[in-house]
Amino acid sequence: MFTSLRGRSVIVTGASKGIGRGIALRFGEVGCNVLVVSRKQAEADSVAAEIAEAGGSAKGFAADISRQADCGAMARAAIDHFGGIDILCANAGIFPAAKLGAMTEADFDAVINTNLKGTFLTVSACLPAMKARRNGRIVLTSSITGPITGYPGWSHYGASKAGQLGFMRTASIELAPYGITVNAVMPGNIATEGLDGMGADYIRKMEQSVPMRRLGSVNDIANAALFFATDEAAYITGQGIVVDGGQILPESLAALEEMDAA
Repeated sequence: MFTSLRGRSVIVTGASKGIGRGIALRFGEVGCNVLVVSRKQAEADSVAAEIAEAGGSAKGFAADISRQADCGAMARAAIDHFGGIDILCANAGIFPAAKLGAMTEADFDAVINTNLKGTFLTVSACLPAMKARRNGRIVLTSSITGPITGYPGWSHYGASKAGQLGFMRTASIELAPYGITVNAVMPGNIATEGLDGMGADYIRKMEQSVPMRRLGSVNDIANAALFFATDEAAYITGQGIVVDGGQILPESLAALEEMDAA
């Protein structure tokens, strides 16, 4: 049995949709006070309302996590509304596709500023509150793309996600004396709203690349983040957990064909 997280204060960035929304709803379900962070106030408020309607406690907050001032305001809002910051789920990220040769400097900077610099800024903004309590949980949403795999058009995204893990490893060492852990969830192909317009054929091809023959759910990622936030995970830091249904395991398409033939 895990120790209850009820009453703890959690910030979830990029929480208006997809994985971030799933994380925010899951933490709300277990009784956390959730600051739902999105670039748009109305979208943040909508998810906060979902949490409240389910009996949880939440507040929407608008912030661009690539801006230091916004991150500082975000941390102050969590302290003002909920009395502190116990957990940070640094989930916000963008992934506009652009292949090398067509990718512009602005394209590259936009992804790095949000995905990697944004991780640094959100963590930095939350540190004073966590250090004061000498306790904290930081969970990054990385990816298998970049640290383990690659995909055409996502070299900037892959660099940002691999960079998050490099940041995590040193941050976990620096923050260990304060009782603060830093870990990462690394999703594979996850069913989110972003796939709605891609069509059945596209989704079927994605499913065929996964040994479990299905896409993951946002709850699969949210549950991994929830585990890292527990007291029971207090001795785990600087680690990434892959949640991908075995997607990275086959050495080739032939391996999956052999699996089907078994």
